[in-house]
Amino acid sequence: MSQKSAQQKKTANGNGAPIVELRNVSKRFGRLHVLRGVNISFERGKTTVIIGASGAGKSVILKHIVRLLMPDDGEVLCNGQRIDTMSDRDLVSIRMRFGFLFQMGALFDSLTVAENVAFPIVEHTRRSRSDIAKTVAQKLAMVGLDGLQGKKPAQLSGGQRKRVALARAISLEPEIILYDEPTTGLDPIRSDIINELIIKLQRELNVTSIVVTHDMASVRRVGDRVVMLHEGHFVFDGTPAEMESCSTPTVRQFVEGRAGGEQLAGI
Repeated sequence: MSQKSAQQKKTANGNGAPIVELRNVSKRFGRLHVLRGVNISFERGKTTVIIGASGAGKSVILKHIVRLLMPDDGEVLCNGQRIDTMSDRDLVSIRMRFGFLFQMGALFDSLTVAENVAFPIVEHTRRSRSDIAKTVAQKLAMVGLDGLQGKKPAQLSGGQRKRVALARAISLEPEIILYDEPTTGLDPIRSDIINELIIKLQRELNVTSIVVTHDMASVRRVGDRVVMLHEGHFVFDGTPAEMESCSTPTVRQFVEGRAGGEQLAGI
């Protein structure tokens, strides 16, 4: 499916204005042209999974959405407001609408679990200590870890650290959660726990979720919509079922996990 037809399909199927939108976004790093006029919109309350080969630019998309990166060309919008031209001061309130689960969790090793989860609340609000503690307990309960407030990250398993990081990501009750390779480094059971939490948070908090992953089990489990990034463009946009039946060679190769001749030539 072409980028243009994929976008037209999305507009036709969407419900109202998109919550996040990239318009003709291009990004280079030196000679490497990662994004080439990307157009995509994300529907409110749905989970979109972004797939593609390593280095395709999936995480670059996420970083543009929260303006950790600026586009060389194009526009990035959140709730209809351009954020790529927004002042740093105005950007603070926009970023509070996002939760971000980083690939390795990015917990502060010197802080306790409770302090890690509370960190965004302390930084961005003036709530009382008792109110913060109540919120921390509530968010930890949502990820199945209430009672571990006094532990340090080093005392937790990899799956527990990911869930603490997820509790922190939802501590300010965001509208949008960005997941960067949420199951990386986890065994299949713990990966499925994270997948269950992604589904649970979408259902209970009515959040919009954008998930970057190589894990095809996660793609099939959590995605309402799947888009594939290849050579700077989106080459597929559809449901997980449509992905499974897609005949485009690039998509089929990725879904089936097959190496092509060009990959083998480099071994």
